[in-house]
Amino acid sequence: MLTSLISLCYDRTKQKVAGETMSKISEYLNEHLLGEVASSKTIRRHYAHDSSVLTLIPELIIYPRVTSDIRKVARFAWQLAEKGHVLGLTARGGGSNTTGAAIGKGILVVDKAHLNSVIHLGVKDRFVHVQPGATIKSVNDILQWHGLYLPGAPNGDSYVTVGGALADDLAARSGSARLADQVTRLEVVLANGDLIETSRVSKRDVNHKKGLQTFEGDIYRKIDALLDDNEEVITNKIAGLDGDRTGYAGIAKVRDRDGSIDLTPLIIGSQGSLGIISEIVMNTEFYSPNQVTIIATADSPAAARDLTDALITLEPSSLETLDGALFQEAQDKGKLYALFDDESEGAAIGSVVYANFVDFSDRALRHKLKKTVKLLKKFGVPFISSETRTAEDLEAIRSVYAALLTPDTDTESMPPLVDGALIPRQRHEEFAMAVEALAEKHHLKLPLKTDVLSGAVFARPVLRLDQVGDKQKVFRLINDYSELVQRTGGTFTGTAAEGRLKAEVAWSLLEPDVAEVYKQIKTIFDPFGILNPGVKQPTEVKQLAGLLRDSYEQVDLADYSPSL
Repeated sequence: MLTSLISLCYDRTKQKVAGETMSKISEYLNEHLLGEVASSKTIRRHYAHDSSVLTLIPELIIYPRVTSDIRKVARFAWQLAEKGHVLGLTARGGGSNTTGAAIGKGILVVDKAHLNSVIHLGVKDRFVHVQPGATIKSVNDILQWHGLYLPGAPNGDSYVTVGGALADDLAARSGSARLADQVTRLEVVLANGDLIETSRVSKRDVNHKKGLQTFEGDIYRKIDALLDDNEEVITNKIAGLDGDRTGYAGIAKVRDRDGSIDLTPLIIGSQGSLGIISEIVMNTEFYSPNQVTIIATADSPAAARDLTDALITLEPSSLETLDGALFQEAQDKGKLYALFDDESEGAAIGSVVYANFVDFSDRALRHKLKKTVKLLKKFGVPFISSETRTAEDLEAIRSVYAALLTPDTDTESMPPLVDGALIPRQRHEEFAMAVEALAEKHHLKLPLKTDVLSGAVFARPVLRLDQVGDKQKVFRLINDYSELVQRTGGTFTGTAAEGRLKAEVAWSLLEPDVAEVYKQIKTIFDPFGILNPGVKQPTEVKQLAGLLRDSYEQVDLADYSPSL
């Protein structure tokens, strides 16, 4: 049956795949997989969206139960590609990606349904072995029972999967920690269905792998040669792209001075375009429940910046500022926040400052709290803290974005178009002023949320995607915003990879020789272009414009599961 399927697809290489063909492919895969295959219009339409403004309807949905299911699907797609028919494979976790990297035209491989377990927890050695579909929150909940946690957990950890966070190289919700830095080993399904493990391999073992007559051996030979041939570009240019998630900047970390090689930095941040992650081993750290949170309100962004400059000296674990306009927008939607004590009610809100302190010592934590309160009183700003408010109250204030995801009408929305740029701390004020001018130019609001410790800045415009004018604004805004980030010495793709939405701008910022290295890496791992087609490569605005939704609403991240 496989031979006849390949022949059928080969005969239609220049035509759209017919429904009859996909039906036979679905039947074939269902016979050979332990997991399930879904092809109904309802389910396919659901998976046409991730958390971006783009839409792309897949042909089939695969819910793998075991790694061998992913391998069989990849091997099937490879054999089709050898005959000239590319049926793309896109890995998907919880659908939280905001750049269109978790949608695809061919087959979606959804790991959250079944591949969501903690395989092993090594409490003594402080490591955890998980499947990619496990959410970060579920893993942390288990770890905290044993006094451990995963550093670098990103925002939305209740629905962001471990595999998705690593594929996007998501930055931590606050601070400079990276979840990617905790990874010690990955199990990865390659484009042809072969399975490999990535970890630091000694020079001697690299030579052994280069001698293998397998796809893995081919990858090691070609990557080793690429590192030699492009040493100057990698050392002098790519290695200096600190925090840039565009392309495959991890190539600068692959080979160590001793000649050892680790492919892990290439897989992380590749958005499933080099291989599909099937298992992960990560280090953990000791967890302290001793925390205190303080939220202060300043009458202007400038006053908030002065306050955060002073708070940094107290070494908070998290320090963020949120534009007061965000709370005004939330209030207009009927959402109220208890930002003040009674005697401070009615004070002006230019910005809200969120600070969190963690310490294993109760005494040290109390000392920090005392110094923080003294500092806030010196600045004369109203504040509330976890001493008088519940953790849930304070977290709701910090997460004001969640209230803004719900549109006022069926068409008005605040989509994530330019979230996650990294701006040098000393230029935040300059950047904020430039954003105000940019908002005026485009006749919209762009309130900011800033992670002071890492320099990450988030901005959500109010748009109506059912209107042609606002659809055109999407790409003009992305382009102008990226130029602004460049002018202020920042990094446009600073907290997550570029996906489809940011690719056109992000790749235009790369120097030609850097872009060429990235293209070679993609060809080495995926010569037929099977893995997540359209991602990790330059795109055209015209092509993306055709993928824009007519509305943007908060995505139902509880993806369909055959077990429900």
